Amino acid sequence: MAHSNAKRTISLLQEYGFKFSKSMGQNFLVDENIPEKIVAESGIDNTCGVVEIGPGPGALTVVLGRVASRVLAIELDWRLVPILEDVLDDLPNVDVIQGDVMKMDIAQLVGEKMPDMRLHVCSNLPYNITTPVITKLIDSGAFETITVMVQREVGRRMSAAPGRPEYGAFTVFLNYHTESVKSLFDVPPECFMPRPSVYSSVVTMKTRQSKLLGPDDEIMFFSVVRAAFAQRRKMLLNALHSAFGNELSKEAIADIISECGFSTSIRGETLGVPEFIKLAAGFTGSSKVATDQ
Repeated sequence: MAHSNAKRTISLLQEYGFKFSKSMGQNFLVDENIPEKIVAESGIDNTCGVVEIGPGPGALTVVLGRVASRVLAIELDWRLVPILEDVLDDLPNVDVIQGDVMKMDIAQLVGEKMPDMRLHVCSNLPYNITTPVITKLIDSGAFETITVMVQREVGRRMSAAPGRPEYGAFTVFLNYHTESVKSLFDVPPECFMPRPSVYSSVVTMKTRQSKLLGPDDEIMFFSVVRAAFAQRRKMLLNALHSAFGNELSKEAIADIISECGFSTSIRGETLGVPEFIKLAAGFTGSSKVATDQ
């Protein structure tokens, strides 16, 4: 029978002789209140199809299966599949898919398995693949919201405001592709087995349903963003010159910055998405600048 009781989860892992894998970043939720809170704050309901990545022994999966219309639980570790099947035996709306999410065509998968549903992600992500998985999920363009539990340090990077030490190129990537990024609540180490050495945070993102820029302008936008954060201690002028100096003189780059209404002494970490869009437009208008930086 489906359950999310911590003692039963631990007992089940012991019954199957399961050994944790450090290389897979396995830290399983064993506090049964946290999955309930995550799903309650995610906005998921019975109209939704949900993808969960790294379900582990299924504590969050059980709650998702009770609330959502359909759940796809994607688990890399084949040893967890029989455990999940045991835990989820009375939830026929949950499919366990064994495989590497980074090698899957997510948009195609959800299109086949959950057609005509409002699509969401809700996951306690393995710590070692957090950034590439979130990037892949957003790039798929398939989901209305993405709610994930990550290391608190990563959560702060995701939701940081311009000018904060945690703010970086990944923050700008998220802000470009989403309408909002909100940190919901923190989760202490004792809610997991084995206990991680850090706190976790649950972060939710509402994705944009239309692109802010066309394909070519988007390429330039992210080239400028990468350049601005590649050497974040440098002034923006020097950072951009390091990246685009083969195509434009330092004076020309200074002119672009000034024409956008910015001081040439600012740092890129103080700029938000609208400012980077202005800068990228300035580069596009000034020269056929290479964008494979």
